[in-house]
Amino acid sequence: MSTATARQAKPATMAQALQRAMRDAMSEDPAVHVLGEDVGTLGGVFRVTDGLAEEFGEDRCTDTPLAEAGILGTAVGMAMYGLRPVVEMQFDAFAYPAFEQLISHVSRMRNRTRGAMPLPITVRVPYGGGIGGVEHHSDSSEAYYMATPGLHVVTPATVEDAYGLLRKAIASDDPVVFLEPKRLYWSKADWSPDAPAAVEPIGRAVVRRTGRSATLVTYGPSVPVCMEAAEAAEAEGWDLEVVDLRSLVPFDDETVCASVRRTGRAVVVHESTGFGGPGGEIAARVTERCFHHLEAPVLRVAGFDIPYPPPMLERHHLPGVDRVLDAVARLQWEVESR
Repeated sequence: MSTATARQAKPATMAQALQRAMRDAMSEDPAVHVLGEDVGTLGGVFRVTDGLAEEFGEDRCTDTPLAEAGILGTAVGMAMYGLRPVVEMQFDAFAYPAFEQLISHVSRMRNRTRGAMPLPITVRVPYGGGIGGVEHHSDSSEAYYMATPGLHVVTPATVEDAYGLLRKAIASDDPVVFLEPKRLYWSKADWSPDAPAAVEPIGRAVVRRTGRSATLVTYGPSVPVCMEAAEAAEAEGWDLEVVDLRSLVPFDDETVCASVRRTGRAVVVHESTGFGGPGGEIAARVTERCFHHLEAPVLRVAGFDIPYPPPMLERHHLPGVDRVLDAVARLQWEVESR
């Protein structure tokens, strides 16, 4: 970042960066339309679409009925007509009624038409816990989307990535499920909306913190937790590397495996359930590709295998720093470190 640009940077939230991404995309391309429950007049329940209806009109930022299957079905028709719809599902578990559209049509249309008809749809899904939400407001459903061929699945953890990844998602000719960590909506970073820094494309992970003792593989809302855990681990003599996946599909084997081969140990951290969750797939991929470099089994720190608990109990359910450090402590440190 140049000195002039750095002077322009000021604290911004992830929600503001997401709003700016949609605003810039709508300004540059009249085919981009936003639709969903309360995205227009209200500006979204998290105010992520604030001002878009006023600036671009209700024809391009449209309030819809409370009918997720209808919202996504409408987006399928819009995309087939040549538009680039950006759908908001409002809360993670609200998207479940739209799964039939997503699985039967959105994910299959390009393959079904032998590539003749892409569906450039971005499905924004606020997800994850940490805000004291009630049932159906704090699920981590990424495994469902990851298991559906034909979808790209991405999730930002920083303000810069929120803007950059959403711009790339909207520009993609393939459907993208864009998972927005709700508890990070109000996280802040110095950011210049008029000269946003370039970010790695969809499909690339980044190393957020370098280390030599073990690798924490994570994404979305668990990235700040792992960064805090890595700082706390220094007191125990552990130098932890943190890899932010950013993109769950496509998966960046190259960056993840390069890190694990350097450190020899890995812990996968996410809020989704452990059984059948993303960590199982990630651990399998790491084991298959890095087996002869591993000093210990790949461990997982995840949400428990239960429906999301009431707000007063979620602090016990969500992976925190202590649970991450407990897993690191189980990484067979009696084996001589590299």
